[in-house]
Amino acid sequence: MKGQLKQQVATSTGWTLGEKILTALVQFVVRVLILRMLFPDDLKVVAILLAISSFALVIVDSGFSQMLVRKQQPSSRDFKSVFLFNLVTACVVYGLLVLLSPTLASYYAMPILRETAPVFFLMIPFNALGVIQWTVLTRNFAFARLSKIVFTAQLVSGLAAVMMAYVGMGVWALVWQQVLLMAVRSALLWWRGGWKPQGEASMRSLGEMAPYSMSLLASDLVTAVYNKVPQLIIGKVYADATLGYYDQAIKLKDLPVQSAMQSVQQVTFPALSKIAHEQPRFAESFRQVLMVVAYAIFPVMLGMAAVAHDLFAVLLGEQWMPTVPLFEVVCLAGLFTPLAMMAYNVLKVKADGRQIIRLEVVKKAFMTLAFALSIPHSVEAVVWALVVSAAFDCVVNLWAALPLAQLSWLKTLRTLIPIALVSIVMYAATCSVRWWLDDPSLGRLIAQIAVGVGVYGLLSWLFRLEALQELVGLAKNQFKK
Repeated sequence: MKGQLKQQVATSTGWTLGEKILTALVQFVVRVLILRMLFPDDLKVVAILLAISSFALVIVDSGFSQMLVRKQQPSSRDFKSVFLFNLVTACVVYGLLVLLSPTLASYYAMPILRETAPVFFLMIPFNALGVIQWTVLTRNFAFARLSKIVFTAQLVSGLAAVMMAYVGMGVWALVWQQVLLMAVRSALLWWRGGWKPQGEASMRSLGEMAPYSMSLLASDLVTAVYNKVPQLIIGKVYADATLGYYDQAIKLKDLPVQSAMQSVQQVTFPALSKIAHEQPRFAESFRQVLMVVAYAIFPVMLGMAAVAHDLFAVLLGEQWMPTVPLFEVVCLAGLFTPLAMMAYNVLKVKADGRQIIRLEVVKKAFMTLAFALSIPHSVEAVVWALVVSAAFDCVVNLWAALPLAQLSWLKTLRTLIPIALVSIVMYAATCSVRWWLDDPSLGRLIAQIAVGVGVYGLLSWLFRLEALQELVGLAKNQFKK
């Protein structure tokens, strides 16, 4: 990435990453406060509803928003057509889910789903109202505005959820948190998004975008289904508390992963789309993205695994300690998922829809086998299956993306291996603090974090890791601006 685009990407990523870090902190504090007032059994309801809504959100979008980002010159007709499609589809999906709520409650033997589902699924039409504004701001690299909108929505919904949990509303606190999040975000997008429906809508516009969009829909829907299959099956097969432990392990792992990856991914996709035909520049940009992502995520995931016991003991309480072994394992999956997502960005820019579908078939066939073998065995086996599947997903995506980017495996490995080795040493140093300080405490947790950060920074400087030099250079340029 060179010149103006590189600085634009750096600035946009900085804003987005800053928002994601603040948002993750808000989410973490909110989750800690709420979990201390709830029990694992309470979270089964929200875990099931979130799993179902994740499928619905993919169907509502149908890949059209990503097509609008990729398209060189979308018209006002394109935007309005997609907006109306999203809104109508969202209302239809919401109505169907409300009608199915009694069946859902009966299947899981949870009568409360009859009451909570119609409220929770309001997030689907609320989300549809702001999709096009989000797309327009993304195309224009207006990530500072997006960051403020997202953080405000997270803060408002989080504070509301904490107050509701405090007054004894139980699981309803989490239900209303999701609804308020989407409602506030869409309201702010209409206020500050800079787009209002204008002109005519056209089925022809949708038809022109449909081949690529439907390919992404199929791929994203299969991914959403497989990401949530464990929750849906665990919720049926195992005790209520088991799903609560599993779901919290996944959610706490996802806080840093999603915070970092959403910020990088939503910036790099439009950026890579702009330079898709400049091959040497595209290859080097992709390599640098992989490098920076690995440099940020590897130590966080291994560090969280290293401090997991004290993190849960000190902040969440004894009732959540069975989550620790699951959390330590799923953090390993977080090492592979970000790299797979970055490679998927290359596929969305360079590959056609048919290749993306073929890759998804291969990956999901492997994941099906992994789940079929692990789910009947134990929840511990399921989390290991997730790790293996994440690694396989990463390898397959890179195997397809590297030739498209004209980037060699050797150069890629030479970029990633030094970061991995430094992260492993950091993990060992962080774990060693537990040998010197016996009892779990806030002091030991802080000491572990301090040692991990110190060792990682020192080794990065001693071995002159390219990623550190790149980030320092970008920071200096931003400071001069």
